[in-house]
Amino acid sequence: MGAETKRQRGADTAAHAGGEMFWDCVSIFALQFARLLGAFVIVTSSSDEKLARAKQLGADVGINYKTTPAWPNAVVQLSGGRGADHVIDTVGGLSEAIAAIRVGGSVAFVGLLAGMSAEVDLVTLMGKSARVRAVDVGSRAMFGAMNRAIQCHRMRPAVDRVITFSEAADALRHPSEAKHVGKVCLGMDGPS
Repeated sequence: MGAETKRQRGADTAAHAGGEMFWDCVSIFALQFARLLGAFVIVTSSSDEKLARAKQLGADVGINYKTTPAWPNAVVQLSGGRGADHVIDTVGGLSEAIAAIRVGGSVAFVGLLAGMSAEVDLVTLMGKSARVRAVDVGSRAMFGAMNRAIQCHRMRPAVDRVITFSEAADALRHPSEAKHVGKVCLGMDGPS
């Protein structure tokens, strides 16, 4: 969802967080911004524990993509048969993201966890009249607008855990285990 996107009441957002490494930042940040905009938020993960935590953080629905491999169909069903207005693809599974969006919907492509290339059914893409937008860092103006929104709405990062400085090696290993939901922080004075 770019800075120029106008918010429409009742829009659905599916944040596909299939790459479990991204549960520390991109997916949770997308969830927080979608909630800030008033969206009905659908998240995916292979972990029921992470889905439960995402609900605590504001997700309306969680779909386990291991037990529900046809998760795009579930998104379509959850959105009353339309499909999601916006899908934030943190994995690079563009075919699934396109299958989950409504006609005229948009995919924000922000991750490459599935690899450096993706097969896309162009007929489905055209049939959806979908917009796919690669999202990288963004402009300085977008960064400023994001920070003003964060400040205005007092948005805070989700913190999975604070690890003491003496446990710095654990702080570096913990995210690679892909069990975290939110930031892993290094504290100078011990855990809080």
